[in-house]
Amino acid sequence: MRIVGPSHILLAAISIFSILLGQGASAQTGSGPKPAPMRKATDLIHRQDPPKINKALEAAVNPDNSHVVISISKQRAYLMTGNQIYIDSPVSSGNNRTGHYTPTGHFHVQEKDPNHHSSLYGNFVDGSGRTVRSGVSSNADSAPSGTHFAGAPMKWFCRITEGVGMHVGILPGYAASHGCVRLPAEIAPLIYQKVRVGTTVDIEP
Repeated sequence: MRIVGPSHILLAAISIFSILLGQGASAQTGSGPKPAPMRKATDLIHRQDPPKINKALEAAVNPDNSHVVISISKQRAYLMTGNQIYIDSPVSSGNNRTGHYTPTGHFHVQEKDPNHHSSLYGNFVDGSGRTVRSGVSSNADSAPSGTHFAGAPMKWFCRITEGVGMHVGILPGYAASHGCVRLPAEIAPLIYQKVRVGTTVDIEP
């Protein structure tokens, strides 16, 4: 039987320590595999193509010959005259996952209001106008003492149904609204000027 002396144990311990020290140095110098860099949340959002305006049709399109087509699947709105597209714009329609649908079908513009405010969604504000609680529903939330409901602004509003319209809003790159069709701030007034009460609006799946 071989007897292991203290010197052998010491050498073995030094050998193990050297291996561990080498592994630590390798990790610190980055010679090992590096983790993938974390992507920004904005990189994960699909960016929509910007609006396109056919300037050649600007003078030809008017409230008497225009019509609107909205594609839910493409998240685009088209202001047209006949079969020609004057404006091709990104939109953000209703978020189906939260139960907020944008209806599909054949509609007409029922009302126009350049400074419309929501009667359902908005903020609770105090007497000085300071927002106390944001993102509330006038139907589901109770106003804190000393506050009142202030509807969210919906500039250049064109009503399509009782609860749905086209207006300026945030476009995150996907369907995210409570049912309305959000438009870019630079496009909403152009569409507003080229439609009238009675203009047809076709919303496709």
